[in-house]
Amino acid sequence: MHRINYKHLQYFHSVATEGSIQLAAIRLNVTPQTISGQLKMLEEDLGVALFAKSGRGLELTDAGRVALDYSRQIFQLGDELQEVMNLGITERPTEFRVGIVDALPKSIAHRLLSPAMSLPGTMRIVCHEEQMSVLLGELAVHRLDLVLADSPIPPGMNIRCFNHLLGRSRLACFASSGLIQQQGNQKFPDVLNEAPVLLPTDTASGLRTDLLSWFNRTGIAVRIAGEFDDSALLKAFGSQGHGYFFAPDVIREEICAKYQVQCVGTVHELMQEFYAISAERRISHQAVAAITRQTPLGEIN
Repeated sequence: MHRINYKHLQYFHSVATEGSIQLAAIRLNVTPQTISGQLKMLEEDLGVALFAKSGRGLELTDAGRVALDYSRQIFQLGDELQEVMNLGITERPTEFRVGIVDALPKSIAHRLLSPAMSLPGTMRIVCHEEQMSVLLGELAVHRLDLVLADSPIPPGMNIRCFNHLLGRSRLACFASSGLIQQQGNQKFPDVLNEAPVLLPTDTASGLRTDLLSWFNRTGIAVRIAGEFDDSALLKAFGSQGHGYFFAPDVIREEICAKYQVQCVGTVHELMQEFYAISAERRISHQAVAAITRQTPLGEIN
């Protein structure tokens, strides 16, 4: 087996990202015939077809999608090499790949990551935001070093990963001043009765189930006015008066200042927990170790 010709790989990467040979040729300032010939040679070297015809265009085959994933990593490393050399850095930066569940508040994620960011040496952090099931799949095949989530690994998931509780916070309820005025002078939680409420989707967070159970126990009949995968988008809608919403009490002041909303009450019965999930019990990555051995939030009473 001889080594891949990286010029051929560059042409493949350009076609895959641009979506056509013609656009890739324009970007690389070469003829389409040149790219077609180089792609054919790469496919012969690899022994697989990387593209299949789809109408007038091309689409990646299964092998092509795998090759694209590898090529992205290869050229990302090349960019990193160039940056390190230009900056005169004599030590290769440690890469820390983190998956963040999209329902987790961004400021909470930043706090949880803070122990890793203060480590000595040069580190490059790469954050991906997605639903938990997707991130756990990436963690299981070691494409991520850590996943930050607002709940432990769901039961029934056939993966070998480990939960690390980092902290917890009671839930607080927020609303815009305009919505509060519309509801009159009722006290919390009665103010929520027949009021619009914004919730995370059932795939985004276990918080939704806890809240619905709490509404049922307290006899509060809410009107679900919106459901969101992304916690920041949920808060943005809440800031415009579209409904009451819930978030960790530990970031109450930040939410009130950023979204210009008011805290109307605290749900003392409900606690939101925050987890780091790793793929190994005995942790070797220094950034993962720094995060899992500390509790940046602690317990909020």
